[in-house]
Amino acid sequence: MAGTLNSKEGIARLTSTVLRTAGGRSVLLRIPAPATAGIDAEQLGLATPQFQDVVMEPVAFRKAVSENRLLVSSHTIETLIGTLGYDAADALFETAAGIVVDGVLFTITNCIAYEAIGGPYCFCLTLRAPVR
Repeated sequence: MAGTLNSKEGIARLTSTVLRTAGGRSVLLRIPAPATAGIDAEQLGLATPQFQDVVMEPVAFRKAVSENRLLVSSHTIETLIGTLGYDAADALFETAAGIVVDGVLFTITNCIAYEAIGGPYCFCLTLRAPVR
């Protein structure tokens, strides 16, 4: 037990616990849905793009002066990367349409990985609210 916080996995689990107890909640990551093979309209570019919403939890919001920031545990992101077949967190966030919070779609404008012991333990996403 003494070496738990000296490992990358231990830091990620600690971060998940802290985010959960610090008002952690769940949000939806909106990503493109896998393409369906054999549909002629899609091959011609006539089909409407489909999206799927994937739950991300625990997350916590951090208010900055003029922007919203969302903190997500690396454990959550690594699980999504493995499940959805992405190579890295950057690829996941670059292809995402945004983050859905209480029915409102926010655009991801930046992603910063906070690192310790040779790997990320938390991701900070900068979100832009929709123009009304």
